[in-house]
Amino acid sequence: MTEHRIAVVTGGSSGIGRSTAQALSAKGCTVYELSRRDNPPEGVSHLTADITDEQQVKKAIGEVISREGKIDILVNNAGYGISGAAEMTDSADSHAQLELNLHGMDNVTRAVLPYMRERKSGRIVSVSSIAGILPIPFQLWYSVSKAAINAYVLALQNEVRPYGISVCAVMPGDIATGFTDARKKSDSGNEIYSGRIERSVATMEKDERGGMSPDKAGRYIAKLAMKKRTRPMKAIGISYKAISILTKLLPRRLSNYLVGMIYSK
Repeated sequence: MTEHRIAVVTGGSSGIGRSTAQALSAKGCTVYELSRRDNPPEGVSHLTADITDEQQVKKAIGEVISREGKIDILVNNAGYGISGAAEMTDSADSHAQLELNLHGMDNVTRAVLPYMRERKSGRIVSVSSIAGILPIPFQLWYSVSKAAINAYVLALQNEVRPYGISVCAVMPGDIATGFTDARKKSDSGNEIYSGRIERSVATMEKDERGGMSPDKAGRYIAKLAMKKRTRPMKAIGISYKAISILTKLLPRRLSNYLVGMIYSK
């Protein structure tokens, strides 16, 4: 008999997180979504928490443990993006990008790990991005945050493996969600950069709006989260899997040049 699993999904009130929470619930998990907005999908319980606030995170995770006694699956999904030239980006904005995408993920992971370690079992999936292995010009800080998630996952995997905990970074490409409209954009310096900031972001947003559905991405992430272990970094979709392989095979100078041809002309 398969053990009933308890899952926590951050940023589960919209987009990929919402679809992932729904897919895990459909697979029979009891699912809690952590976000600032009380808008969970049907069959999923909401807990209010700003993941950049360590105390709010500890309280929310403690509530799950109080109700269920364990957490089997954690999906770190909460995040957002900023765009603009690195030279023109305020340090407050770059810090905020890392605070949510990286340090927020760390807050939740550290809150959950003691309970998983005690039970010698657990699965943690963190949503990264293809931008983590192919950094995008004029989305430098978003790319940095996702590359950091990949490094975090690879290091953490070796730390917690002896305790039966497996860790994975999943790397979506273009997904048609509200993430696009929520991006904090700055065209400061666009004239100095010969209009390249505006053109770069417009190209990215066009690709995103025509991208994979969040439901398809959510089902893939849920399937990944239900597995006991996988490779530590997984791309979503055939084309992005191919891109991730090419990134390993091509000289870095060439792969970076190709990205530049698409996003920094």
